[in-house]
Amino acid sequence: MLIPIPELLKQVAPTQRRISSEQAKQELDKNHGLLIDVREPAEHMIKAAVGAINIPRGVLEMKLMEIEKDPARPIYLHCASSARATLSAEALTRVGYENVTVITCNAEQICQVF
Repeated sequence: MLIPIPELLKQVAPTQRRISSEQAKQELDKNHGLLIDVREPAEHMIKAAVGAINIPRGVLEMKLMEIEKDPARPIYLHCASSARATLSAEALTRVGYENVTVITCNAEQICQVF
């Protein structure tokens, strides 16, 4: 049976840490975590959050393991609607990253804050 994405998000979201862009900025200023934009490169080029690295959701687990070897380093995930970030957080948690956070805002908001 296929699970519709909205239903999947309802299942996954409560298991992931979720914060506002304002709180994410405060935390990033202190903990030097990674801010990752999981949107596609074309979306990232149109309007990127300052300091974000772009790793699309489809290759996130593979690419991040090349970039960040410390499973405890704080990782903040951003996308346009928080949906891809939520699914990405679940995937990163599954492979062993311990401190993953979803930024719960849209691209317009995060770009204004960062």
